[in-house]
Amino acid sequence: MIVQINGKLIQRRQNCLIIDVQGICYEVLCPPTVLERIAETASPEGNVRLITYHYLQVEPSKGMPVLIGFLNEVERDFFEQFITVSGIGPRAAVKALNKPISEIARAIDDGNLSFLMSLPGIGQQRAREIIAKLQGKVGKFGLIQDKGTRKEAASSSIAEEATSVLLQLQYKKQEAREMVTKALERSPEIKTVEELLNEVYRQKIKSH
Repeated sequence: MIVQINGKLIQRRQNCLIIDVQGICYEVLCPPTVLERIAETASPEGNVRLITYHYLQVEPSKGMPVLIGFLNEVERDFFEQFITVSGIGPRAAVKALNKPISEIARAIDDGNLSFLMSLPGIGQQRAREIIAKLQGKVGKFGLIQDKGTRKEAASSSIAEEATSVLLQLQYKKQEAREMVTKALERSPEIKTVEELLNEVYRQKIKSH
């Protein structure tokens, strides 16, 4: 079982990295969030260290070992939880994890269907299965300080405030959260609660 790989990054492809370990080159599949941050972790010489998930992909005519890379053990732990959901295999999970793990974990804990459905390959039924299987079990992963967390702290704060206002206006909690999430997806440049609520209102009017 290969649990870690250290070597020189020689090529970055659309969904994987090619790493040279003393003359042997390994293909390591990586979620988009890992690919986005790999340059930040590389040494000046271009060496990288990845924590890996190693499995055997079995097909009718062959069995192929596959390595999936993460920047730390916590990310791999989340991945291993994620693939316990029925119908989500390792390759599907790699594709789906295109947003910071902390945000995905919070969406699971909050039961945020619309956010989960925005992940590649995750439809409504699969999103419901993810929540049913993992809600209440992935809270610690919401504490990860990964890319986007600090940058989006302000939008998270105004989202919470806007949701609170909608609850006072007698909207149900899940409905309020989905309205706020969709508004931020449409207008990520929003900076204040007032702007966010105005966007929610405009979209509600358009839908009627």
